[in-house]
Amino acid sequence: MTVKVAVIYYSATGKVHALAQAVAEGAASAGAEVRLRRVAELASGSAIAQNPLWRRHADATASIAQAQIEDLAWADAFAFGTPTRFGTPAAQLKQFIDQAGGLWREGRLADKPVTAFTSAFNRHGGNEATILSLGNVFYHWGALIVPPGFTDPVVSAAGGNPYGTSLVNGDGSDAAALEAARYQGRRLAHITMRLLGDGRAADGGNARETIAATTSQTS
Repeated sequence: MTVKVAVIYYSATGKVHALAQAVAEGAASAGAEVRLRRVAELASGSAIAQNPLWRRHADATASIAQAQIEDLAWADAFAFGTPTRFGTPAAQLKQFIDQAGGLWREGRLADKPVTAFTSAFNRHGGNEATILSLGNVFYHWGALIVPPGFTDPVVSAAGGNPYGTSLVNGDGSDAAALEAARYQGRRLAHITMRLLGDGRAADGGNARETIAATTSQTS
């Protein structure tokens, strides 16, 4: 069966963008239908212009569709990416998430698998804290967190972050991190397929009923 995965991210200078592309590639390689979406930029043009890397990346990715709340309703699973900002998600991603209150009240975010990835300037710059901070949102949604864990050697090769892929700027680990991100995308897609497999076709796509049906069939 084909599952739908939304990869939604914010990136200033391109590191998280590269991870997002890799996560999307991994999910697509597992057979998922993928939407790669960047959230809206909140910084002013003058602020962006002060950093040539930021300006260059903003121009290079202008053609990527901007994330809409409808993408959350469309998706069977989510992958969120953000650079760390003092150990928390960037304001741009948080602002997008804060718009999802309507879907949350309707229960349309519950029971959907979700994973997260990030990047920081150095290894202890808040990578784990940022992903754990996003976890607080997912708990409120009732989403099903799918971490990479230590389920494949590529996780350790990329620095050993079981919470989600993290890329450390300038340490030479980009290739390993991208491979770990592809694995994280594949894992998210595979877990989603397992959760929604048989029951979804029969009940028209209600995630709660699907998971309940799958549990009763395997218990």
